[in-house]
Amino acid sequence: MAKSKAKGKSKKSAARRSETGQDAIALLKADHRQVEEWFEQFEKANSTRKLDLATKICNALKVHTTIEEEIFYPAFLDATEDKDLHHEAEVEHDGAKKLIAEIEASGPEDDYYDAKVKVLSEMIKHHVKEEEQPGGMFAEARKSDMDLDLLGEQMAARKSELEAGISDVPPGARRGKNGVLGRMASTMTR
Repeated sequence: MAKSKAKGKSKKSAARRSETGQDAIALLKADHRQVEEWFEQFEKANSTRKLDLATKICNALKVHTTIEEEIFYPAFLDATEDKDLHHEAEVEHDGAKKLIAEIEASGPEDDYYDAKVKVLSEMIKHHVKEEEQPGGMFAEARKSDMDLDLLGEQMAARKSELEAGISDVPPGARRGKNGVLGRMASTMTR
């Protein structure tokens, strides 16, 4: 009986996934790969391109952390009751948000700009490794009763809302702690 129930669930999940495109973990991993690519490009870029890439990285990370914190992490904690993994991820996000705010308040002319982006890259690599490793948050989520397909739908919808809000901001209003995105980052920190 357990086998037929599992088969039914996988057919239902596969049908839903084909309608939405990605489950929650696939969506998050796609974000990870995109940001990794931009970090690699940043290391080789000139200062004009660095500003564009850093802006893309910071915006993508703010959207990513928001959908994780609003949707994925609460569902993970509810399903697994693993406070250690949950709390560590939240603390890592807080550190990244602070560095993102510093990067957005400066620019390539800042002597520490490249160093800040490099440190952010290292922080994100560590965080991604923690989430994606065997026994990490994503593996635990897959073993749980989380509805990853439904969460993927919710996260994709929220991600679209957040990205639309960022793209509506005029480029000059993005920089600095008093700019729109600087204020967004400061409200996201605790």
